[in-house]
Amino acid sequence: MKIYTRQGDQGQTRLLSGDTVEKDDPRVKTYGALDEFQSHLGFARSLIRVKSISSRLNQIQDDIFVASSELASTPKTLSQLKRRIRPEDVKRLETWIDEYTATYGLPDGFVVPGNASDSAAVHVARSVCRRCERLIVMLKRQHDFGGKVLVTYFNRLSDLLFVLAWALEMRSVISKVIEDLIGRNSGEKSTP
Repeated sequence: MKIYTRQGDQGQTRLLSGDTVEKDDPRVKTYGALDEFQSHLGFARSLIRVKSISSRLNQIQDDIFVASSELASTPKTLSQLKRRIRPEDVKRLETWIDEYTATYGLPDGFVVPGNASDSAAVHVARSVCRRCERLIVMLKRQHDFGGKVLVTYFNRLSDLLFVLAWALEMRSVISKVIEDLIGRNSGEKSTP
């Protein structure tokens, strides 16, 4: 089996339904952005050492595959999907947001990513998630595929990613403070 098929050499691809569309079709652009988002989530997850956050990102990655299948479907094939993004999935994200916000709070102003690599990677994923959300909104307007739950899911997901990035940032700050205290108590010089 070869990875290349030459079927896309003319600038076309197939949806899950088997329908052929141009590679710049809004559906292809949208689920292509989700593919990019999936990669950013995987990269972020590879940097995160907090098992609960890593595990939740993995669950989100499963959801992204489901959402991509919805976006690659036509009305006649949507009903054949084993799973779709549901309101319960949105509720799960809201529960997680509430949990992390209760533990880490929210920042008082704008956040400039980059103090911790895992947090910065989640911020990159968050910004790509926002682009995916905008593309889904555009696609819904153009094709009216009934993606209201998808729009809500991605809106909430970007909020969750912001909260997770903040939690990772706070954990990094706390670790640094503890290291500095331990260093001072042991007589070591603290470096800026």
